[in-house]
Amino acid sequence: MATPKSPAHVPTSDWTSARGEKWHARLDNMEAMLRPVDVPLLGALPLDTPARIVDLGCGGGATTAAILRRAPAGSVVHGVDIAPTLIAAARERLPPDARGVVFRVADVSTAAPERPYHRMVSRFGVMFFDDARAAFANLFHWLEPGGSFAFALWGPLSENPWVTTVREEVARVVAVPPPAPDAPGPFRYADTDTLRSVLDHVGFEKLDVREWRGLLRLGDALAPYAAADFALASFANFDELLTRAGAGARDAAQRSLTARLSHHTREGTVHLGACVRIVTGARPRGLRALP
Repeated sequence: MATPKSPAHVPTSDWTSARGEKWHARLDNMEAMLRPVDVPLLGALPLDTPARIVDLGCGGGATTAAILRRAPAGSVVHGVDIAPTLIAAARERLPPDARGVVFRVADVSTAAPERPYHRMVSRFGVMFFDDARAAFANLFHWLEPGGSFAFALWGPLSENPWVTTVREEVARVVAVPPPAPDAPGPFRYADTDTLRSVLDHVGFEKLDVREWRGLLRLGDALAPYAAADFALASFANFDELLTRAGAGARDAAQRSLTARLSHHTREGTVHLGACVRIVTGARPRGLRALP
């Protein structure tokens, strides 16, 4: 029997196909769930003067819009994502009178910017590069000398009950492979020293890490049964593992997960803990990136 693909192994290319479609299908719920992370992420990004800002892996554009609301008048914000369906959704959701926001499809690991930016930000968009060192060396050139960045990354899997709770209940029904170390995926930089080493190697400076812990509403305002369905359908490849397991597996996982989530409700909606690391840094003035 073939070993199932790790739910934490998500190559960049998957976002242009199955993974991107999965995110798009539940875009409103997913972005609402992750909205609390925008507060510490944007709080770590200097936004005191008008600037050109790029949001890497912008998805449906929720963080891009939040950046524009926070940035001083005269700022320009570009949202970039590898998934065409998500960029199309971001454009559709943009208010007709919005100014200063542009969305485009690009693979930031290899593409060149039209012009370098003063600020670079990403909410969970930099953990999926197939060749991380080459990708961050390329992103060095997305910033102007003196420009700064802030990246939100998931902390250790064990400290993120919003996903471990789901994983544990799925594992009662079907084998769930462990995350592959240092493979593209959401928990790739749970040990931020790994990322700091890469960023330092390609030439970034003033590297710093701060931690945020808080509660996420699973799927936003969902009761336990709906939250369980959302999580199984949206997170990792749990749905695919359960489908391959045969008749009854999905229903069994949803029943047990619903029962467990019922113990984590507030005012009828499910809340689970999250641990996020915010990594910040800058491109030095007058220094070239390493080849």
